[in-house]
Amino acid sequence: MLRFSRLTAVAISLSVALVTPTIAQDRAQSLADIRQELSMLYVEIQKLKTELSTTGAGSIATGTGSLTERVATIESELSRLTGQTEQLQFRIDSIVKDGTNRIGDLEFRLVELEGGDVTKLGETSTLGGGEVPTAPAPAPAPAQPLATELAVGEKQDFDAAGAALEAGEFEEAATLYATFIETYPGGPLTAEAHFQRGEALTGLGDIKSAARAYLNAFSGAPNSDRAPDALFRLGNALGGLGQISEACATLAEVGKRFPGTPAVEDATAARASLGCQ
Repeated sequence: MLRFSRLTAVAISLSVALVTPTIAQDRAQSLADIRQELSMLYVEIQKLKTELSTTGAGSIATGTGSLTERVATIESELSRLTGQTEQLQFRIDSIVKDGTNRIGDLEFRLVELEGGDVTKLGETSTLGGGEVPTAPAPAPAPAQPLATELAVGEKQDFDAAGAALEAGEFEEAATLYATFIETYPGGPLTAEAHFQRGEALTGLGDIKSAARAYLNAFSGAPNSDRAPDALFRLGNALGGLGQISEACATLAEVGKRFPGTPAVEDATAARASLGCQ
């Protein structure tokens, strides 16, 4: 709990350091923006509710002919309906996850704008109440683990941004990753996209924006394989911004949270260069 509180404090310090000095002047506008986003979420929820209402057009064809033919027809219809149910379940779960994350972000922003204590915010309740249901589904084929998880074109868009980053086209890469994050929020590659966007922004020399990207990468997937690197990059970026105390605390968390990972050695060297105690 102490480690989590320290890291939370670092994240809050980063948010304060990155906010522009004119936040007080923009307060009314920001609150209006947040209210607008809440209204948009409400509209999306209403759309989902309409999908729970029947249209009166439902019908099931049991076929004609022999008993064997009718049984085959019914089995085919059951297979079709099962497939549709699984697709709808996946879509609803994705919306619930994305909506819950967005509401949590709005709660944080509202408390921050009102001058409240963001460290006392509890865990955001799941959109719709209760736990996100998980529908039983057969295990995916080992050769295609991402086939049922990635949206159409998601991997292609991600690879396009990666190609730009590898070619040293940092501005284009940062733009492509930002578009990817907006297009596929909450996807399996979103946290990695935040991290890679941080790399592109670092290449551009925009350390402040890079720090935000690394923070998003870590907070979006704090237990992923990329998390140690994201936390190290965040601490390193804080040091580059002159936030030495926050940088030292963040870099120390790398070793505490992810002992034995390569990022620990990098974090130790960065702490030494910053003169951390």
